[in-house]
Amino acid sequence: MKNYIYKKASIVFLSGVLIAGFVGCSSFLEEQDPSNLTPDSFYTIPDHAEAALAAVYADTRFIGGGSGIFSVTWQLLEAPTGTSTTETAQNSDLNNLYGLIYDGRTQHVINWWNGLYRVIAQANLVLDKVPSITPMDESQKTKVLGEARFLRAWAYFYAVRLWGDIPLITTPQTASSEDFRPSPTSQQEIYALIIEDLKAAEAAGLPWMDESGRASLAATKSLLSKVYLTMAGFPLNMGTSHYQLAADKSKEVVDYANSNPVSINLFPTYKAIHNENNDNKLEHIFMLQYNVIVAGNPMNDMFPNFKPVTFAGPSGTGSTVPTEEFYASFEPGDKRAVNQEGFFYTTYYTNGSGAEFDLGAPYIFKHFNQIALGSKDQPGTRANNLNVPLIRFAEVLLIYAEAQNEVGGPNVLAVESLTRIRDRAGLSTPSVGGFTKDTFRDAVYRERWHELCYEQITWFDMIRLRKVYNEGTNGFDQFEGHVNPSSNQALQARHYLMPFPLPEMQNNPNLTPQNPGY
Repeated sequence: MKNYIYKKASIVFLSGVLIAGFVGCSSFLEEQDPSNLTPDSFYTIPDHAEAALAAVYADTRFIGGGSGIFSVTWQLLEAPTGTSTTETAQNSDLNNLYGLIYDGRTQHVINWWNGLYRVIAQANLVLDKVPSITPMDESQKTKVLGEARFLRAWAYFYAVRLWGDIPLITTPQTASSEDFRPSPTSQQEIYALIIEDLKAAEAAGLPWMDESGRASLAATKSLLSKVYLTMAGFPLNMGTSHYQLAADKSKEVVDYANSNPVSINLFPTYKAIHNENNDNKLEHIFMLQYNVIVAGNPMNDMFPNFKPVTFAGPSGTGSTVPTEEFYASFEPGDKRAVNQEGFFYTTYYTNGSGAEFDLGAPYIFKHFNQIALGSKDQPGTRANNLNVPLIRFAEVLLIYAEAQNEVGGPNVLAVESLTRIRDRAGLSTPSVGGFTKDTFRDAVYRERWHELCYEQITWFDMIRLRKVYNEGTNGFDQFEGHVNPSSNQALQARHYLMPFPLPEMQNNPNLTPQNPGY
């Protein structure tokens, strides 16, 4: 997939350069230049369809883009959760995210809006232009269109959870388009499109898993189950009907995995989760693709601040590090909290492969690529090609467990799904009879906080549940009034939604009103 994206996307980039380069020549060219590519002349052969689709995939990497000094766009979804803090104070926007005082001028907010709508725009272009390509194998065309709809749904799902009512754009836009400055559309309509797109992708003939990194049937069904689970909670409150849909859809993935354990399964160890040789395999149902040829793994802001944990020596920014409270909240014996075995590390090797030294605090090991950065007596390759996980099978198991419990209490498969997560962590789990509906609910919630931490998932759990894990009590607080240990600031009602980006509101006067509290 990585080479697929880079080679194919370069064709689209070249086309854009050609379009820009020749537009000013039309006044003195008497004949149309045959090399002048436009959207109409570009989408003429199957390779063009594949190249355009690759450009959509490439644009999903916006989350790894910069958001000012010592900060990355993905931190928008980590800093407000309270599970992390920062060792640097040099980025005011990042500090505002941690302090829960961000607004429409915050660069991370702006970058998420621009990035998501860029993915949507590229997908809309594919969906508009590819159907007319002739000749083209129909199964290939259906697959390309299915992947484009998956990616459009993926982008809208982030956007609707971040901002609520948002502009719904489903066709290519130009400055002369009638709805060039669209007003927000209701969340219900956005979700209707997301479900429609994912059902179309589900019927597009995608393979169950795709080690190239392209969208698969497992990714589509998993994302759809996640959408249904979100709709069951706040703010739509669809309740039982959508918990049932989430349970049914996630069970399709779990059932397939149980019948095909060499295709979909949990990795046996936590180190395998961040081994680049396992990209797009087994537990990794869908990932963002990274390769240093174009862009290396963007999680370097989780490195300690100026400590020599990699071949680069004393470097790193420490702009996303775990809070001591969250690190301490893992159960005694939980392998996920064991140094260099689970999701954290408290010691490492000088310059990545030398003498071991104490870091003085816990840091996030979950995205640490030892192949590239180094390990004991083994210098790294210096090429951080580790992908960023978006959907792991572990999350699908927890989706099923939560949704099934809400529908009818904890059944055997629901408890088994939770148990598989905890078994890998070296923890015991009660049998079906040892849970009530309420105790099982809290057990699943706690597991989501601990298993899925630092994967840009926790913030959305806080929003849909209107609850936040309290490390001190091991229970859950109501969202409003919960005090984040990272900032000692309380969450407020306005934090249910992100503010519309100020530059976008200035460009589009119909993007009103601003979300409450901003």
